[in-house]
This record gives sequence, structure tokens and C-alpha cells, in this order.
Amino acid sequence: MLQKEKEIGLKAVRAAMAMTAEIQNEMTGGDTLTKSDRSPVTIADFASQALVCKALGDHFPGMPIVGEEDSHSLRQPENREVFAKVAHYLRQYDPAMEEGLILDLIDMGGDEPDGRFWTLDPIDGTKGFLRGEQFAIALALVGDGRVQLGILGCPNLGADPGGTLFWAIRGRGCWRVAAGGGIADPVRASAKTDTTQMRFVESYESSHSDKDTQLAISQRLLISRPPEQMDSQVKYGIVASGQAEIYLRIPNPATPDYREKIWDHAAGSLIVEEAGGRVSDVDGNQLDFRTGKTLARNRGILATNGVVHDRVLKTIAELAARQKK
Repeated sequence: MLQKEKEIGLKAVRAAMAMTAEIQNEMTGGDTLTKSDRSPVTIADFASQALVCKALGDHFPGMPIVGEEDSHSLRQPENREVFAKVAHYLRQYDPAMEEGLILDLIDMGGDEPDGRFWTLDPIDGTKGFLRGEQFAIALALVGDGRVQLGILGCPNLGADPGGTLFWAIRGRGCWRVAAGGGIADPVRASAKTDTTQMRFVESYESSHSDKDTQLAISQRLLISRPPEQMDSQVKYGIVASGQAEIYLRIPNPATPDYREKIWDHAAGSLIVEEAGGRVSDVDGNQLDFRTGKTLARNRGILATNGVVHDRVLKTIAELAARQKK
């Protein structure tokens, strides 16, 4: 079940990991553009999306791909130099990639969610990527409103050269392997029950969540260590593999109408669940992938080792009630 999807997905993400790690090591200040929402996009975002979309399109023609990027900015005359760098890296993997094909491959990620579809974040954690820190390539297959396959490539995670590659299939567990190859190991979330010994991870960017409330929740749970901040769905991999017990994303009160993008959570959420953990929104609702490109029916994110999930939800609700008084 999903064997071909898994194998093609793993091969594509592994290639994207190698390419983006190379780009990260060679990046210059001119390799980044700014999108309309003022978030950065790099040559690695574009190249990774093109590389993964080509593999998916070759093997699963007609299946929608919902990706984060599009080629609009690359088509502008003032960005010809940036586009040339994207093409340079892609041609190291496929010398036959000509300009029009590259742009079309990037735009393959412009589909709308429909039935059974792929969702891709070619560089999750772009700001972490720019700092030379953690980032991920996140690919998921969604069907019937639920994630069926999740693949998470983390080039800077772990001691192995090339990083760590996670994958999970619904109902069949979670696994990880060194990006360079080797024997895959099953992944299990931590079994810790004592919150004073638990580890807490949150987003690096303050705009993504309410860090003051998250700190208050951590303190109410008597967690002794300060929250560890990092970018991207690497946080899901950290929780799934028992290196942390809680990942919390309380909505920022400055942007109350913001809803999470599906590509930011699809792969990671299944990886945690299949490792024995639990993922919900901050109200305890299951993540709903039937509402387009955003988790429109969900508010915030909570991923845990499962053992402490209900306790964290209760603490969130109690603190929210107290703040309203």
C-alpha cells in the first residue's frame, strides 16, 4: 500500500535535500526575493519545488500538487540572474532542463486541493535556511481529508552527513534513515510522563505564535527547561523521535484570523502520529485537510508524545479562561 508513492517521494526528497544543502552552503545575499506577504523566497525554494514536482509529475501524471511557490517573480526581467542560479543547480541533476520547463515545473505546484493530492513545502523554514540553521523539505499525500503519507527531509538534523529523512504511512508506523542511506529505524515518541523532565519546542519566529502564552503554559506544566526555538517541521521530527515531548503553536493575538497552511503541517503531523504521539489544534480538534490550502477549521497546533496531550489542552483552556476575566 502506497509503496510506489513512498519510494518516488523518498527519492525526490532525498535529492532535494542534497541540492538545498549545497545551495545553503553557497548562498549569497542576492539569492533571495521577497514575496507579496514580505516573506523571503530563495533560489533553493524554487529549485526544490521544480525538482520534486518533476518526479511527481513523471510518475503520477494528473495528480494535483499543492505547493507553496510559483514562478511569477522568476519570470520578471529584473530577476533573470536569480533564475539563472535556479537553473544552474537544477541542471546538475538533469542537464536537459531548459528554461520553460523549469518555470512550468515550479508552477505544477499551483493546483487546488482536490480529492487525492500531494502537498509540498520545498523549503519549510526559509528564514532558518538563510541563517544556516534548521529547515526541511516536506512532502505529503492527502486523501479523504487525511494525510496518508508524510515525508520530511531535514538536511541539518542529526549527526549523519546529509541529515535525517523521516517518513510515515497511515497505520504502518514511522521510520527514519540517514539521508545518505543505510538501514531505516522505527521512530517512537518519548514515553515520559513527568512534565518537569519534558522538553518544549516552538517556532523561532515570534510572528508565528504567542510566545508569552506558550511560556506561561510551559511554566504551568512545571517544565524546567526553557522552550527551544527552531524553524520548520523539523520540530515534528524532534517530537516524533523523542527528542522533545511538546510542540505548541498558540495563535498570535495580533493576527487572530490567520490560519495555518496545509503544507506547513501535513507531513509532520502524520510523522508524529505514526510515532505514537498525538497532534491536534489548540482546542483539541483533529487537523482538517478538507478546507483548501489552509487549516480553516483549526486554530493553532499542538503536537505531543501523546501521554501529556490532554493535560496540555486542559492547561491551554484554563489559561485562556483566566485571561478573559
